[in-house]
Amino acid sequence: MKERTLFVTDLDGTLLNADSKVSENSVSMLNEAIDAGALVSVATARTPATVCSLLEDIRFRLPLVVMTGAALWDPRTRRYIDTHFHNPQQVRRLLDIYRKHNLPTFIYTLGADHRLHIYHTGPLSDAERVFIDERAHSPFKTFHVPENGISELPAELDNVMLLFAMQPADRAAKAYEDISSEKDINTVFYHDIFDPSLAFIEAFPSEATKAKGIARLRSLSGATRTTVFGDNRNDLPMFEVADESIAVGNAVEEVRRRADRIIGLNTSDSVAREILSLTHDNDRTPSLPDSRNSD
Repeated sequence: MKERTLFVTDLDGTLLNADSKVSENSVSMLNEAIDAGALVSVATARTPATVCSLLEDIRFRLPLVVMTGAALWDPRTRRYIDTHFHNPQQVRRLLDIYRKHNLPTFIYTLGADHRLHIYHTGPLSDAERVFIDERAHSPFKTFHVPENGISELPAELDNVMLLFAMQPADRAAKAYEDISSEKDINTVFYHDIFDPSLAFIEAFPSEATKAKGIARLRSLSGATRTTVFGDNRNDLPMFEVADESIAVGNAVEEVRRRADRIIGLNTSDSVAREILSLTHDNDRTPSLPDSRNSD
């Protein structure tokens, strides 16, 4: 049986360059590889709202792993597939923890219209207002946040994909300790790279990981092996499930140590060049599944 490799790359710091964009050269090389039959996708914490504009020139034929694996997203039909939600009781417990620490949070729900509908608890900080303003006109999400920041929550909480807080680091760290002790939750805590005094908490369902998203995508694509590209610690789980893990040259030291190979910098089109090279070297020309039939 002919080997079929699924190539999956992280975005920020990996496929994206220093301007947080995919260069014209990378777009051209990726499209050449895809047209030659390569199975290519991405795995990112980003939502389709930013993924779509960043990757609009790439002719993907497979869904993308978005929101850290909470869903796969088909860029051709612009629809979510294989979605994963918090248990409603779990959402209520999380909200109680946020209230206990007086920590406002955004609540991401998925509507029947395949748009993210976002609510908020507590007053809005200046950083949160900027966050909303920068995303308010996206065709992929709707903010239901009044001026005082306190949204009326949906009557049913069975379609919540993410609770996202961006708050002062000291307060966020205390809440994170309680949230991370909850069962069946994939919780991520990290500092803003531009303002370390600001921290973020992402609380996803336990099934929402890049590794699990890639496993589902591999099954959907019919691939027999997986090659992944990354740069940061949050990429390590997908390194563990891949047949081959490749770090870009600018990756953090731990990622470089655990990678099977290290290639050039993200600023040098290294990921796209590697995918195209491996595609031509192995002359892989499989028939591709149509992800439109997966919803």
